[in-house]
Amino acid sequence: MMSDENRDPQTHDPEAGPMHPVTAGSMLYTLVDPEKGHEVAYNRWYERDHFYGGCMTGPWCFAGSRWVATRAMKDLRFPIEGNSVNDPSDRGSYLAVYWVENGHHDDHFAWGADQVVKLYMAGRGFQERRHAHTVLYTHRSNRYRDADPVPVDVALDHGYAALVSIVVEPSDGASTGDLAAWLDAEGLPGLMADGPVASCAQWTAVPRDEMTSNAPMDLGSSPIGPDATMQLFFVEDDPRECWDRFVDYAARLEASGLGRVTSASPFLRTVVGTDRYTDELW
Repeated sequence: MMSDENRDPQTHDPEAGPMHPVTAGSMLYTLVDPEKGHEVAYNRWYERDHFYGGCMTGPWCFAGSRWVATRAMKDLRFPIEGNSVNDPSDRGSYLAVYWVENGHHDDHFAWGADQVVKLYMAGRGFQERRHAHTVLYTHRSNRYRDADPVPVDVALDHGYAALVSIVVEPSDGASTGDLAAWLDAEGLPGLMADGPVASCAQWTAVPRDEMTSNAPMDLGSSPIGPDATMQLFFVEDDPRECWDRFVDYAARLEASGLGRVTSASPFLRTVVGTDRYTDELW
């Protein structure tokens, strides 16, 4: 049975405060395509330089991981038209996700905005890439399958096989409160029970501002709206083995009349130190 918010290790006892002090308050979600013919070079540049020099060495960034959408993963994405993240729907091959400690959003991302300019000026950029969706998010809540789960705060280091990125938005006339209640009571339990989907971290996009607008590259599709929710699901198996759960989740949400899925994308974990999957992107 999926644990409720009171079983979230981060909010186990609201009166007592967090059970552990290091919690994810913000996320950088950066989805990128290398240009064709530059797949290996991009993978090595990002993994062996930019992952660290552009993100992990910054203050208050305490976890990061990389994920990849092969052609087989891209073929599972939906919707094809009107996708709020992947436009067109097969855009975006490599996803990097970073956790920033709660309460230090500005501390880290002000450093990051300055750092990326310094790296490009020092010749440590990579021109043969195109961003699909690079957006900052703030943490909203977590949901879990198990009563004693792996906390989302350490999920990037746990070694999950896959990650699924879902955006849900309320239908016209539906309230965000009613949608959230349905997700907690029906949507997420039906998706997560007795299967390989271990947890769900829910996020709200940060609108682009002067800091993010000054990036030395186009950042891709716009942040999702204030009523939309980015859900990151940590999955223990190949997404192809359980994708019907996500298709059913979207169908049940649509049938409820309360909301819809505007983006659904599965990713495999990259194999660090190798070029695995670089020949499977297109």
